[in-house]
Amino acid sequence: MEYNFSEVEKKWQRYWMEHDTFRIELDRTKPKFYVLDMFPYPSGAGLHVGHPLGYIASDIYARFKRLKGYNVLHPMGYDAYGLPAEQYAIQTGTHPAVTTEKNILRYREQMDKIGFSYDWSREVKTCDPDYYKWTQWTFIQLFNHWYNPVLQKAEPIAKLIEQINETGIRDVTSVEWNGWSEKEQQQFLMNYRLAYISDAIVNWCPELGTVLANDEVANGFSVRGGYPVERKLMKQWFLRIIPYAQRLLDGLNEVDWFDSLKEIQRNWIGRSQGADIFFPIHDHDEQLEIFTTRPDTIFGATYMVLAPEHELVEKITTADRRERVLAYTEMAKNRSERERMTDVKKITGEFTGAYCLNPFNHQPIPIWVAEYVLAGYGTGAIMAVPAHDQRDYEFAKHFNLPIIEVVSGGNISESSYDAKEGILVNSDFINGLDVKDAIKTVIQRVEEMGIGNGTINFRLRDAIFSRQRYWGEPIPIYYKDGIPYPLPESELPLRLPVVDKFLPTESGEPPLARAKNWVTKEGYPLETTTMPGFAGSSGYYLRYMDPGNHERYFSKEAADYWQNVDLYIGGDEHASGHLIYARFWNKFLFDIGLTVNEEPFRKLINQGKIQGRSNLVYRLSIEKLGEHLIWEAIKDKKLGIEFIREFRDGKRHFDFYSREANLIIEIKTQKNLEKIAGFYKDLDWAKQYKILLLPLMDLKDNFEEVILRIKEAIASDHVDFSFDQKAIEIPPYFVSKNHPWREEFSTPLHVDLSMVENDILDTVAFRNWRPDLANAEFVLEDGLYHCGHAVEKMSKSLYNVVNPDQIIEEYGADTLRLYEMFLGPLEQSKPWDTNGIEGVFRFIRKVWRLYHDANGFRVSDEIPTEQELRVLHRTIKKVQDDIERFSFNTAVSNFMICMNELADLKCNNRAILTDLAIIISPYAPHLAEELWEKLGHTDSIAKASFPEYKEEFLVENTFEYPISFNGKMRFKITLPVGLIPSEIEQAVLQANESEKWLQGNPPKKVIVVPGKIVNVVI
Repeated sequence: MEYNFSEVEKKWQRYWMEHDTFRIELDRTKPKFYVLDMFPYPSGAGLHVGHPLGYIASDIYARFKRLKGYNVLHPMGYDAYGLPAEQYAIQTGTHPAVTTEKNILRYREQMDKIGFSYDWSREVKTCDPDYYKWTQWTFIQLFNHWYNPVLQKAEPIAKLIEQINETGIRDVTSVEWNGWSEKEQQQFLMNYRLAYISDAIVNWCPELGTVLANDEVANGFSVRGGYPVERKLMKQWFLRIIPYAQRLLDGLNEVDWFDSLKEIQRNWIGRSQGADIFFPIHDHDEQLEIFTTRPDTIFGATYMVLAPEHELVEKITTADRRERVLAYTEMAKNRSERERMTDVKKITGEFTGAYCLNPFNHQPIPIWVAEYVLAGYGTGAIMAVPAHDQRDYEFAKHFNLPIIEVVSGGNISESSYDAKEGILVNSDFINGLDVKDAIKTVIQRVEEMGIGNGTINFRLRDAIFSRQRYWGEPIPIYYKDGIPYPLPESELPLRLPVVDKFLPTESGEPPLARAKNWVTKEGYPLETTTMPGFAGSSGYYLRYMDPGNHERYFSKEAADYWQNVDLYIGGDEHASGHLIYARFWNKFLFDIGLTVNEEPFRKLINQGKIQGRSNLVYRLSIEKLGEHLIWEAIKDKKLGIEFIREFRDGKRHFDFYSREANLIIEIKTQKNLEKIAGFYKDLDWAKQYKILLLPLMDLKDNFEEVILRIKEAIASDHVDFSFDQKAIEIPPYFVSKNHPWREEFSTPLHVDLSMVENDILDTVAFRNWRPDLANAEFVLEDGLYHCGHAVEKMSKSLYNVVNPDQIIEEYGADTLRLYEMFLGPLEQSKPWDTNGIEGVFRFIRKVWRLYHDANGFRVSDEIPTEQELRVLHRTIKKVQDDIERFSFNTAVSNFMICMNELADLKCNNRAILTDLAIIISPYAPHLAEELWEKLGHTDSIAKASFPEYKEEFLVENTFEYPISFNGKMRFKITLPVGLIPSEIEQAVLQANESEKWLQGNPPKKVIVVPGKIVNVVI
C-alpha cells in the first residue's frame, strides 16, 4: 500500500485548521515556551525554498516542546509596510493595501501547505490599524519621556519640567525657564525627548521621493531601483537611542546568542573611551572640539580634519580657499557614510587655510576637511596623528604633511605604529610614560586646565524615524505655531488618509500632504511623514502575547506569563538594525513598567541561507571581438604600416589610427550607419583624415573582404570618406562556456533554470523566453550550448528560485521539511540541489511501509524484543539531544539509521511504532498524524507526550562477533558482553557453524579480541 502524501497532507492541514489544534491560551499549570520567527515582508514573488528554512527549524522545536509538556507560543504575522508595494502603487495606481493583502494571502497559502503549527489566531499585520495603534502609542510615550542619566532610565518629561521649575538644571535656570514662551520651552524640551525632531543630513532619493536608510543605499544609488541618491539637510523625526547605548552593550552579556552576532552588535554600538579636548582656532573666537581615544598622542597631531558637514567649515575657511573647499564639501556630502567609510583607497581632502593651536605647546596645526571623517561620530572632527593611525598616515603621505613619532616601537618611515603600547617620546610632560599612564595623565591635565574632560563615546547614532512615503504608519503628531504636539491617545489609531496619488506633492512635500483635511478636529495640521520600516517590527513580539487586547498594548497578566522570547530564529541581515531597535524598544517599555525583562530575546539563532544553483549564458561582445580580430590583423605592421589602438583626438575617441596613412578605422554597431555619417563627414573635412567605417556584420560575414578594404584605404593617396551604406542588424550572440575566448569577450547573464538540464541550454526555449532573444545566435560546442553555473543567493532576479509549491506537489511537505533540515547545520549556508531530495522521499515511504504490508495497515501487539527496544530508545535519546542542540540535520540521519535497523528486524510492534510516530512528528507531522490515527488515537499527535528513553536499553548486554577462519569472515555469533576470552573461544568452537570449517580437527590457534573480533587459525 503506497503512501498518498498529497491526500494525507491536505487532510491534516484541514484538521488542524478546523480544530484550532495549535491555538493556545495562558495556562499556569504548564511551563511556557515562546518560539518566534522573524516575520516576513510579503513580497509579490511569494516564498522560495530558502525562506522556510528557519520556519521549519522553529516549527520542529515548537512541536518538540509541546510534546515535552510546555505551553508553546508559536505565532506568525507580516511586516507589511515596504517600499516595493509603494513603488508598485506609484506605477499602477493600485493601493498598497490591496497589493499587500494579496501577497499576504499568497504567503499564508504557502505556509499552510508546509504544515507549520502556528497559532494563527494571534496573527498580526503591521499595516493593520488595530496593530499600528500601539506603534503610534509607543511613539507618543517616547515623545513624553526623557532619559534620566542619574537613574539610568526613562522618566516622564513632566518630571523634568517639574525639576526645571523648582531648581533648574545645568542648561537652564528656573528663572530663565519661566521667562520663556511656550514655544521656547517646547523647543528646549526637544533636546531631551526620546522622540524628537531635528535637522539632519539624510540620504534623499528624488526619484523615490523619500529618505533612505544607509543600508538602502549602495555606491550612491538606491538599492531598490538603482536611482541616484544625494545627501540633503532635512527636518526628521528621531528616536534618542544613544542614552541606551551602554545598557544595550551590557545586555549582550545576558543573552544566549552566537558570539559572532554579539560582536556585530558591539561593533554597531561602538563604545570608545577617551577625551573631549578643545583647541583654540587662530584668529577666531570659536574653538575646535575633538574626541579622541588616544589623548596620549596629542603632541603627534600634525593636522586637524573636519567632516564636510561640520558647521565650522564655512566659518573658518579663508577667502583664497573658499571656492575649492565648498566644491569639495558639496561633492563629499552627496556620498553616503557607508561609501566614505569603506572607500579607503581613495584619498581626498582640502586645506581650509585655517589653523588651531595645540593647547599644551601652542604650536599651529592646519585644519583640513576630508570625507573620511563623519559628522555623526564623536564631534565630527579629529586630531590627525599620522605616525599612529594608518588612515591619517596615508592622508599625510598623500598631501605631504608632517609625521611625528610620539610612541616608540614602530618604523614610521614604512607605516604608522597603531599599537596601544610603547613609551611616549617627543611629548613634553608625558615623555617616558607608557601609553596607559600617558592617557590618564593627559586627561587629568586637560581637566585641570578646563579645556576638556575624559568621556565615553559611542558609534551608535539616534535612529531616523520618519520617511517621506505614503505606505507607513502615520506619525501621531500635530503642529501648533510650528511646534509638534502628540495626539490624544483616545484618537488613536491615526489612520492613513486617502490620497489622489502616492507621490510627493509638486512642491516636494510627502504624499500625506496630498490628503484633504489632513488636520486635527481643531484644524491643526498633522505630520505628513510616516514611520520607517523598522517601526512595526520593533515590538511585534510583544503584541503576539495579547493580540486581541483593545485597551492595552498587552496585559500585565500576559507579560508576566510569557515574559520574553525563549527562541528567536531569523537571518543575519537583521544582526544590527532590527535587533538594536527592538532591544531599545523593549528596554524603554521596561523602564515605563510594561515589559518584565530588559532583553526581549533570550536565545537567538541566525539560520544560514539556502543558496540557489544558478545557470549562466555568455553574451558575446561582438564589438570587442571585432576590435580584437582587426587588431590581430593590423598590429606589428602586418599591413606594412604602424597602427595604434584607442586613438584620441581631443575628446573624440577612435578604435584605430595610422599616422603614416592618416587613416582612422572605426567598427560600428549601429543598425543604419548613414544615421551617424554626418559626424564623420564633418571630421573628414575638418581634419583631413581618411575614415573607414566597418559594420560589425561585415567582420562576421566576410572578414577577408574587410581586410582588403583596409588595404585599399591605406593605399589611397587622396582624402576620400569611405562609407558603406549597408544597413545592419546585429543579433545577440551567446558563446558556449568552454570556448577559448569566451572569458575575454563575453558577459555572463543569468538564465532561467527551467531552460537548462545538466547545464545544457535548450536554445529553442531560450529564444522564446524574451522578445529581445528571439533571433539569438549561438557559438556551440559539439552541437550543444554548455552553460556556466554558480552557487549564490536564491533570488528572483538571478532566475534560480525554486518554488516550494513545486516540491510539495511532487514530493510532499514532509519531504520538503526533512530535506531542508538534512541539507546541513541550521546556521550554515548550503546549496539547494533538487536531485538530492529523492533519498528523503524514499525514507518517507520506508517509514510508511514499516506500518503497512501489501494489504494495508498492519501492526502487532507482541512484546517488543530487546533489540527493538534498544534501537528505539537509542533513537529517542539521540533525536532529543539533537533537537535540543538545534542539530536538526543529524536527527534526520538518526531517523534513517533507526528505520534501516527496524526494517532489518522486520519490526511492526505497536509499542515501538507508537513511540516512533511521536518522535518523528516534529519533522514529518502529516505522516505522523496519519499513522497516529491508524494506531487508534482520536486526538492529534500534537497532544501526545514525547517518550522518555530508558537507560537500561542504552546499555549493550550482548555483542555480535564476526567469526573469521584464517582471516576470512565466515559467520557472526551474538554473545554476552561480560565473557572472558576463554569463554568466548569455547562458545565459538562449539557453534554449529564452526563444524563446517574445523571438520573435527582442533584449531592451531584462536585469537580473541573481546568486543571486536574472533579469528580461528586452522
